[in-house]
Amino acid sequence: MYISRNNRLVQLPDDAQDALIAAARSSAPVRGLTHGFYKYPARFSPVFARAAIQAFTSPGDLVLDPHVGGGTTLVEALAAGREGMGVDISTLAEFVSTVKCRIYSEAELDRLEWWSDRVANAVDIHRPSIALTDYEELGYYKHLDHPDRWRMRKAIEQSIASAMKLGTPRLVSFGRCVVLRSAQWALDGRSKQATIEDFRRVLTETSKDMLQGARELRAAVKANGRHGVTVLRRSTAGIEHDDDVRGMRAPRLVVTSPPYPGVHVLYHRWQVDGRKETPLPFMIANKLDGSGASYYTMGDRKNPRLDNYFANIKASMSSVAAIANKDTVVVQMIAFSDARKQLPRYLEAMEACGLTEMMLPVLKEEADGRLWRSVPGRRWYSMQRGETPGSQELVLFHRKATVSPSQLQVHRGHPLPTNPAARGQSARA
Repeated sequence: MYISRNNRLVQLPDDAQDALIAAARSSAPVRGLTHGFYKYPARFSPVFARAAIQAFTSPGDLVLDPHVGGGTTLVEALAAGREGMGVDISTLAEFVSTVKCRIYSEAELDRLEWWSDRVANAVDIHRPSIALTDYEELGYYKHLDHPDRWRMRKAIEQSIASAMKLGTPRLVSFGRCVVLRSAQWALDGRSKQATIEDFRRVLTETSKDMLQGARELRAAVKANGRHGVTVLRRSTAGIEHDDDVRGMRAPRLVVTSPPYPGVHVLYHRWQVDGRKETPLPFMIANKLDGSGASYYTMGDRKNPRLDNYFANIKASMSSVAAIANKDTVVVQMIAFSDARKQLPRYLEAMEACGLTEMMLPVLKEEADGRLWRSVPGRRWYSMQRGETPGSQELVLFHRKATVSPSQLQVHRGHPLPTNPAARGQSARA
């Protein structure tokens, strides 16, 4: 891959550009490898992540996702023989991404297969379940205390107890992820309550599917070479000062899907009994969380100006630019609640971070020369009708600017605003 410094064009062969565009616009369901371990809200397309990795990197290169979410980028990097690093402030994202990127030994897989054949037997409403009183006192069973829910609550507790008997932390995490995915199926956004018998069946099916995915990932790594994957639970802002990052080589590719400005996505809760929100997934993952939605979306949807959002995206992407070099390609998939107003502001934020937009030459005949895709099935859109700005995603390409943001702004006659949030912001421990 070559970058033309003068005309801001990404110079890829036409067939490589076509493959990238086709992958971005693919409506193929998320499947394969370990991608089905959990349905993370607004999850990244593995087809596109794979295409971007193939287009812009070589084996052994470092791929960074500064908003890693469900770990899709890391799984694809690992499977393709690249090194991966992911960053996220959510303990749930950290859990899911870590489990999805773990390479299990044949002995571990055999042990998990033995457990998969028996986990459904652990669910018996006539037997007691473990008492997770600490989580209950902290409110993690919120909206699950209705008389109609006690059976499912007990089934989940019994499944967790079974997973805990797997012994080693690696295997217990896999077992908890099986329970997490099965409970998500049983509770999140359902209009009809699942039966216990259905939950037992899904436990078995999910564990078998996840085992197959783990074997596929193991085979891909064996074929393409094994490189490390690091998942950091923190804010991306200030990451250049992190002990785990300082001294590392620059990423060859940054590919990510940051929170969308003005688009509400419920990253940290499930919805039960209509739209009642519960933090139960954190309990199943054995993680703590006490944060509101604005913590994960980088801004409060009640603030129409989105000042907090843009301060936070500048902070995080400034740190990405700080660890990038002239050869780093930054690829972002994003959507807007009002693209007409928010896209120019977003591009200005990227320039302030020291990132210059690049364009794919084959798209020069399209409306604005950018890569757009339609996503009518996403969670934030499913309750709406017709085409809305929130149902369109945009793929942006950037590289590190050859001049500093301050030089660029002064040259254009616009002084760079000082923003105390743009440096050193980190997640709570």
